[in-house]
Amino acid sequence: MKQIQDEVASANEHLQDVGSWVKGNHDEIARGDRFEFGENWNLFLGSLNEARIHVAEKSLKRMLEVESLAGRKFLDIGSGSGLFSLAARRLGATVHSFDYDFRSVACTAELKRRYFPSDENWTVEQGSALDEQYMKSLGKFDIVYSWGVLHHTGDMWRALDYAQLPVARGGKLFIAIYNKAGSRNARWTVIKKTYNKLPPLVRPVFTLCVTAPGEAKTMLRALTTLSFGTYIRTWVHYGGNNRGMTHWRDTVDWVGGYPYEFAKPEEIFDFYSKLGFSLVKLKCGDVGLGCNEFVFLNKPERR
Repeated sequence: MKQIQDEVASANEHLQDVGSWVKGNHDEIARGDRFEFGENWNLFLGSLNEARIHVAEKSLKRMLEVESLAGRKFLDIGSGSGLFSLAARRLGATVHSFDYDFRSVACTAELKRRYFPSDENWTVEQGSALDEQYMKSLGKFDIVYSWGVLHHTGDMWRALDYAQLPVARGGKLFIAIYNKAGSRNARWTVIKKTYNKLPPLVRPVFTLCVTAPGEAKTMLRALTTLSFGTYIRTWVHYGGNNRGMTHWRDTVDWVGGYPYEFAKPEEIFDFYSKLGFSLVKLKCGDVGLGCNEFVFLNKPERR
């Protein structure tokens, strides 16, 4: 009886937390202090197809250096569209997905409904990467995944700390964090803040204006090298650095993505090294303002 009472109390406490997170997320968006990530992912789902899912699966296999995730427990921190939770589940993992943004939770739940209805090996819920007790309550996972999420929490270093809490001994932590690139970070911080303060109808025009110079350079380079067809195909068959995204939705996410923090690769390495993690795979260099990718290994149990 006491166990049942404790479980009910824990469930009620989580529901109260969820209500608080939903209200906090809604208030931040209304004030223009947070990008509406979930709405962007909701629009992305209309373009999701088998080819994009396959690209996402290849991305996981390449960075984790595996062919299958069968028998593994996979935690997706900030699941967003749910694409990589879906990819992990299709690769055989038992998946737990959560996101702070309630519309992102709905997107992930929709992908579960489409591809794995009533599946007991895929859990989707709302949660916060900045809630230490929540992160501890999740248990341990063989793979903890958080791509391009923790720098949007508003407290990146705390989120990075809590992200390692659910990593099992001998497990892997796969994260991607925006690169620190001097004054350009400051410039884009202003752009992102401005985007979120604008009326929704004006935001697409603003996005086109701030990204037009970069697109024009790319287009001109394609014309001068006689590769314009390739440029067009990057829009039509865009893979988001081989992650299955669409060019426009990725662009909107970049321009509007706020809160916004960043770090040098060595800062991330030093941070996790002090926590006992070793770097087993790194993807960086020539990323500009984009994401450096890291896979860390939690030290195994001593025999």
